[in-house]
Formats: sequence, C-alpha cells, structure tokens
Amino acid sequence: MALDVRRALIFREVARAGSISAAARELGWTQPAVSQHLARLEREAGGPLLLRGPGGVTLTETGRSLLRRTDVIAAELHAADEELAAHAQLRGGQVRLVAFPSAAATRVPTAFAALAERHPEVTVSLSEAEPPEAMAAVLAGDADLALVFGYDGPPADLGTLTWHHLGDEGVELVVPRGAPAPTGLAELADAEWIGGCMRCRGHLVECCERAGFAPALRHTTDDYVVVQNLVARGLGVTVLPASALEAYRHPDVQVVELAELGRRHLGLVHRPGAEGVPATAALIRELGRRPAG
Repeated sequence: MALDVRRALIFREVARAGSISAAARELGWTQPAVSQHLARLEREAGGPLLLRGPGGVTLTETGRSLLRRTDVIAAELHAADEELAAHAQLRGGQVRLVAFPSAAATRVPTAFAALAERHPEVTVSLSEAEPPEAMAAVLAGDADLALVFGYDGPPADLGTLTWHHLGDEGVELVVPRGAPAPTGLAELADAEWIGGCMRCRGHLVECCERAGFAPALRHTTDDYVVVQNLVARGLGVTVLPASALEAYRHPDVQVVELAELGRRHLGLVHRPGAEGVPATAALIRELGRRPAG
C-alpha cells in the first residue's frame, strides 16, 4: 500500500513539534483528527512510527527513516510552489537563507537590498547559523539556500547538496595594536590564543601544527566583536576572516597577513534543482555579484 503524502507531512509536523497536541495547534486541527491520520499512516507503514508518552512523542527507527524522506518531500513541495507561482506569472516567491555570522553582517544585506530593488515582489528571510547547521537546515527543508564556507576549498561534508562558489577571502592574524608583527606563526608558539567556531578552531590548530606547535587556546567564542575586544586588551591573539574584520574592526588591534593561514572559500549550497526556482535563482545572482575580499 502506498503511503499518503499528506499524512506523511502531518507526521512530520508531529515529529518536529514533539507532541500531537503541539502539532494540532500548528496545523489548526483538533488533536483527535491528527491522531486519526497518524493511525492510518502507521497502518500504511506496517508498524508504529511514534511512541507516545506523557512528555510527548519519540520516533521509532522506522519513524526516523520516514522523517528523513518526508523532509525531502517538504523541500521539493516548497520548490514546486515557487515554480508554479512563477509560471502563473504571480511575480512572487519566497527564499529562506541561512548564513554564517560575518556573511550575514556584510554580504547578505547588500544582496537583500539589491534584490528588493530589482524584484520587490520576492520575499526573503534570513537566519544565522554556522555551516553544519545551515546545511542541515537545507537538507531538512527549513531553508532554500545556505551561505557557508570551507577552508582551502568547499566544505567536505556537502553530501547531496549543490555548491556555488562565490569567491574566497583571506584569513588574518589579529594581535594587539603596537605589538611586534610576526613574520610567521612559529613566532607565536608561546602566545595565548582565542579560538572561534569549531571549524575555525580546527583550521587554526592545523595551521599552528604545520608551523610546529600546538596553540594554547585560552578563550573560545565565535563572536568576532568579543574576540577583538579580548585581543585589544592583550588577552590573546587570534585569526579572523576578512569578512569579520570588515563587519567590525576594533581600533586597538592590528591585522597581519600570513600566507600560512590560507584562505576561506565562500559558497552557496542548495538542493539539486533549486537553482531553477525563479526567486531562489534571483537571490543566487545577487549574492554572487559582490566579490569576496
């Protein structure tokens, strides 16, 4: 027996909401109506998809498998909606973008403003996340595009997602103003370091290890304003991408270019075929107009 797609999407709402009652409120339905659809779906699936309890629902292994498939269906239905709107000449569309913080502060506002001027009928929304979470949002159908980065190439965990390269940017050493400017990382083997997000810390550690030492990470924060304030007060040194320094530059830090820190590659990821959706394609074009630093 074929699964009913509408019931599968109702199941997705329940799984994401964490309870039948919460999903019913989201859908604007009664709880018994949602329960009835779930019962029919479970009969079609040949077994339980959810374990009910006083604290909500827990997915069975079959339920988790179905949820992954239903996320794909939800994303495709959203893309179909956008394509049909364009073909019907409704001159509308919605694009959901997830971007990492420094891009959200620099590249994204420029692209959104240009899109609003050229295509005021297109609605865009922004949420902020680091690349792993951003790509997961696209895979789950919660976003149409993710603006992400990888060091010395695209992210290694793209999976089935399509990558659009937007350019690359330098990764810079940041030290207190007035401090001696090192000519190589090895000169900072005894320094205290401030690390960023998990991927940024990983890149920093790799660069330092290639220079012959393991960095002493005293502080960790992915807030580039906090990082620079710490550096300005002599509490450590760090590395930051050019976009973070463009978004905010503390007057009491100095930036040193070191080739051994490599470059960060910026790009957009989406599901295959999403570039054919007119509203999504328009935002891809706008994000691609501004070259990386």
